[in-house]
Amino acid sequence: MGYHDIGCACLETLADLGAEIAAVVTHADSPNERIWFGSVRDAAFSRCLPVYQPADVNDPRMVAAVRRMAPDIIFSFYFRQILGPEILAAPRVGAFNLHGSLLPRYRGRCPVNWVLVHGERETGVTLHRMEARPDRGAIVARRAVPIEFTDTARTLFGRMTAAAADLMRETWPRMRAGDIPEIPQDHAAASYFGGRRPEDGRIDWSKGAVEIYNLVRAVTHPYPGAFTAAGGRKLFVWWAEPLADAPAGGAPGEILPPPDGGIAVATGAGVLVLRRAQWEGGPEAEGDALAETIGLPPGSRLG
Repeated sequence: MGYHDIGCACLETLADLGAEIAAVVTHADSPNERIWFGSVRDAAFSRCLPVYQPADVNDPRMVAAVRRMAPDIIFSFYFRQILGPEILAAPRVGAFNLHGSLLPRYRGRCPVNWVLVHGERETGVTLHRMEARPDRGAIVARRAVPIEFTDTARTLFGRMTAAAADLMRETWPRMRAGDIPEIPQDHAAASYFGGRRPEDGRIDWSKGAVEIYNLVRAVTHPYPGAFTAAGGRKLFVWWAEPLADAPAGGAPGEILPPPDGGIAVATGAGVLVLRRAQWEGGPEAEGDALAETIGLPPGSRLG
């Protein structure tokens, strides 16, 4: 059961390792979502594997189909639905999920975005046994992924996809041989985060330049973007650079005298230089064209 690039990478890794894949369960792409990632359905089709796309994976008909397959193991790789108790009870050995963080930290939705929002320097992927409550089961394997200061959610997700494939390449032969080490999670050390909405990209200029930069890089393309407002118009900030040690020289959100190729904004701590931005409905601008296209003079305010 899988979706997204990690779903593709793990499916292909298992197939390359000779796993007997009874079926692939995935999601139909939503017409309301920008699809920038690989298709698990197409990856399965390319290997002549049977594919199911149920609207509800816990539908009794899907449960019956899974039981008929009599699987040894169910894997969940970035599958977006929560598996109910009947699905979890179907495999002989168990159901295992690959989560996009170093559990028990960053349980829940959107871990790749959240670790950037919080300025973390390391994340990773964790394979764990599935329980009724998500992301709590015993850990089978983990692989760490360093976070660079210039990472966006997309660049980080690319390295995590590679790490997920490496983890499965290392772990599957042991699992197939019956060697499944399981380490209980330390629930006291757990943190949990919910899904993100486009509205969560609103910039609070009273925060520091680095903190705002972390938000920008967490939700820049292909995600909905960080945004602010000026004169009743919505301004999207697609890239920026923090000058954390620079004196703000103005109130949070105030436009400062322009640097080369950008728009300087005072924050609660330091200065944030906007490098790529656009008015809602307008063209993106960057470099020398940015200040002219956006048209915000020094002294004007954002937010």
